[in-house]
Amino acid sequence: MAKQQQVVIVGGGVIGLLTAFNLAPHVQSVTLLDRSHVGQESSWAGGGIVSPLYPWRYSPAVTALAHWSQDFYPQLAQRLFAATGIDPEVHTTGLYWLDLEDEAQALAWARRENRPLSPVDVCAVRDAVPVLGKGFSRAIYMANVANVRNPRLVKSLKAALLALPNVTVHEQCEVSGFIREGERVVGVQGPDGPIHGDHVVLTAGAWSGELLKTLGLTLPVEPVKGQMILYKCASDFLPSMVLAKGRYAIPRRDGHILIGSTLEHEGYDKTPTENALESLKASAVELIPELAQAQVVGHWAGLRPGSPEGIPYIGAVPGVDGLWLNCGHYRNGLVLAPASCQLFADVLLARTPVIDPAPYAPAGRI
Repeated sequence: MAKQQQVVIVGGGVIGLLTAFNLAPHVQSVTLLDRSHVGQESSWAGGGIVSPLYPWRYSPAVTALAHWSQDFYPQLAQRLFAATGIDPEVHTTGLYWLDLEDEAQALAWARRENRPLSPVDVCAVRDAVPVLGKGFSRAIYMANVANVRNPRLVKSLKAALLALPNVTVHEQCEVSGFIREGERVVGVQGPDGPIHGDHVVLTAGAWSGELLKTLGLTLPVEPVKGQMILYKCASDFLPSMVLAKGRYAIPRRDGHILIGSTLEHEGYDKTPTENALESLKASAVELIPELAQAQVVGHWAGLRPGSPEGIPYIGAVPGVDGLWLNCGHYRNGLVLAPASCQLFADVLLARTPVIDPAPYAPAGRI
């Protein structure tokens, strides 16, 4: 692709930010637009575990992106920290899964995929995580699982983009539709008028389907609400991530502990609810009884971009020249971002792709 191409990216979550970061060295200009402030939706609200919650329950398409990203995250964080002075805090703590119903499938998957997941005696788990609740009898463990401090990742990516001379970031810039010439999309309609580009990339998460409707296209991406709570403890209080019954506890380096999360189909409503607060507190105390004495210092909700099987849409929109998708990552946007955005750049720039792009191609799926 010629270096003089201009790219417009609609949506400034981690997927949009990293797409811009990957494309910027290879194109003339990148314009990134966000309807509010970058990274304030799903990217800010997530937990940041650099693994699908139950990786063995996903298709090979999700697994391929997850593995590439997990291996790449430490160097991405290092590169961003060096460039911006803002550390995304990729924190490798390992992850314990407790009392799994499908433990046998998990271990079979790990053998097949050559991942370091193994059974651990529950007494050894209590030695490693003394604050763990008493009600668990079985555990499996993966040592190399990290979490990324997603709000810091967003800040770091934004700072890196603002330092690039050919990147423009417009916040509070809601796109209402696309500008077309014949079958080709040549830009978007912003609040202050048209913004033109040779390529328009839709990275608008849960809002991507709404925008595609303006072209008469149906994208099966829908908002799925997730609520989280946050505690503040001593920095060495919880040495590892733990997960049971679909709920998890994630330690940050400074002692913040995230507990999540709910799965709710409530449209675009992001209001935190009392019911979810009580349910999350109950899960927190079941996992870590000492949290009964701790104060909840945060409670929020975000909207995940739900998609069939959680397989994102990465590539060109069929029948609409100039329009591209990188969206629909459901629960795994932060996990899959490095691979998704590398693959996207490869496809747009017509390079040899890092992963087979076929499972993610929008053609035949929208």
